[in-house]
Amino acid sequence: MKEPTDTPTSGDVNIVIDESYTLLFDTEIHTFQSLYVNAKVHAKYLPEDSALLALMSDSAKVAVINRPLKDEERKSFETKNIFPIETKIAEDAIAFVVNTENPDTNIQFEQIARIMAGIDTTWKQINERSVFGGIQVIFDNPNSANARYIANFSKEAHLPKNAYAVKSNSEVIEYVNKNKNAIGVVSVNWISDKDDSTTIGFLKKIKVLGISKAGNTEKYYKPYQAYIKTKDYPFCRDVYMINRQTRAGLGMGFVSFVAGEKGQRIILKMGLVPSIAPTRMVEIH
Repeated sequence: MKEPTDTPTSGDVNIVIDESYTLLFDTEIHTFQSLYVNAKVHAKYLPEDSALLALMSDSAKVAVINRPLKDEERKSFETKNIFPIETKIAEDAIAFVVNTENPDTNIQFEQIARIMAGIDTTWKQINERSVFGGIQVIFDNPNSANARYIANFSKEAHLPKNAYAVKSNSEVIEYVNKNKNAIGVVSVNWISDKDDSTTIGFLKKIKVLGISKAGNTEKYYKPYQAYIKTKDYPFCRDVYMINRQTRAGLGMGFVSFVAGEKGQRIILKMGLVPSIAPTRMVEIH
């Protein structure tokens, strides 16, 4: 059996990434490879369940998802004498987006809960003055982390009957742009970097809803960094890198980069909340 030749800053490594974080990790990988020219990170963007399967089958050394491993998943690794390392790298959120012609800019937490449970199925139930028809709930993929998050939130074993899946977060945005009755569920990473041309284009096509806290209709919060950090925005989650390569190889090197100061500054710049706040040295005279 050949000994691996990769180091923390050189060689090749395969990683899998939840499609929610495409924009973020395109930047992280580009920056890492620019700094370490002998390193090559081969990334695949997949739904969450496919990413975990790739990690467990050893076709990838690192996975990026928004939850830690379940007990049974961890035990499956441990039976093979593999002890994955979980590193929290960011705090993220689910955003709800609607057509620009939708008159609603804010929505109550309880209304979102009823929509996602399939109880409220028309816009008139949300706003009695609405002239819109039946609500279409649009997800990126039926097996994605976004769909799992909503299923767990609504405590339903399945998504509502009026839910439809496309293929990606970007397709959710395009669908909502063309369909007045739609409400889309996307990762905030796709709409959070106000300096990115892709994000700017998306934000012209849809409207991001403000959401109240549970039991409070006095104030509404959009998924901005500050409200994700304070948890005033009610649909927050964490982002983890799970590394099965516990030796000092390129997988570990890349995880260390993303969790380090340069990687965390990229997360901050892109509108997510870094798990480790980047430091800023100020000299006072």
